[in-house]
Amino acid sequence: MLGEVVMVGAADPHPEGGFGRQLDENETGPGGRRPEAPAAAPSGLVDSAVYTGGRRFASPSTLADTYRCLQEQADAMAWIGLYRPDPDQITSLAREFRLHELAVEDAINAHQRPKLERYGDTLFVVLRAARYEDLREEVEFSELHLFIGPGFVITVRHGEAPDLAATRRRMEGEPQMLARGPQAVLYAILDQVVDGYAPVVAGLENDIDEIETEVFGGDPNASRRIYELSREVIQFQRAARPLLGVLGALAAGSGKYGTDEELQRYLRDVTDHLTQVVERVDSFRHLLQNILAVNATLVSQQQNEEMRSLTAASYAQNEELKKVSSWAAILFAPTLIGTVYGMNFVHMPELRWRYGYLFAVALMALVCGTLYLIFKRRGWL
Repeated sequence: MLGEVVMVGAADPHPEGGFGRQLDENETGPGGRRPEAPAAAPSGLVDSAVYTGGRRFASPSTLADTYRCLQEQADAMAWIGLYRPDPDQITSLAREFRLHELAVEDAINAHQRPKLERYGDTLFVVLRAARYEDLREEVEFSELHLFIGPGFVITVRHGEAPDLAATRRRMEGEPQMLARGPQAVLYAILDQVVDGYAPVVAGLENDIDEIETEVFGGDPNASRRIYELSREVIQFQRAARPLLGVLGALAAGSGKYGTDEELQRYLRDVTDHLTQVVERVDSFRHLLQNILAVNATLVSQQQNEEMRSLTAASYAQNEELKKVSSWAAILFAPTLIGTVYGMNFVHMPELRWRYGYLFAVALMALVCGTLYLIFKRRGWL
């Protein structure tokens, strides 16, 4: 393949990687045109360039100009970058470069899993990049679609990342690599996406360390954070693991489609880095499952301790209530007797009995003593 047109489609943001140094905000690339902006870019065509011999030959401002440059320049490669393009732009590219309608439909609708499909001499690749947001401590994901064919690379972004301007600058800084054609651009973008996973892995690892501290510190919000982080890790797995299949398919077809030996070595290096990332993410998922189990155990122990404390407090209250009730019953007996003998009826037995007072006092003492012995024997006093 000699030419490139790049369309980028992303649903979420990711980190960047690729060939070339970073230009500052006001610097322009070769040909006087700014490279693809990673953020706040207007929808549609972000950057279009035609290369010959690995160097920028022209920077067309429209798709029509790009088509014309390709027709006028032999052995040229077009690299077209789009950001959230409208259907008319993709339809124009599909008509010019004979893109398959199924791939075009995927590029328009996005929300695809990482994959590689070959339609004749055109490759359609879907990548999902990732970016760690330090302030929110969250991972954002983005979707990138690429069409790679003879003489063109097309990238379609549906989000703010990845920053393909960095890849373009790096490639333009190494003309000998860019001269290898569209496959070199593909591998450079793959390298950028995979390199962008490293900060995400570091961010997730830091979050897991914080969660471990929260779990053993008894933080009541730990369970919620473990669940949220587990979802991010699963999404990261869905972004990174299928990419191994994409790289494997590219490696398997290297001989058949005449991929440059240097690019094959480059591809193997990207695969090694991605394998390390996938292994780390798999370990994160197992670790989070273990942390969740430990947290559940600690929460259960804490609840058991609280239940024991409540039970002990309830038992102590019952003991005190028994004592109060017992003494209340003991004191009620003489009150009852005194109330009966304190009534002022004229015709009442024992009112004029000489020993009536002694009898009443003795009866009170007897009743109180009997109640005391009964409560004492039952352990209420």
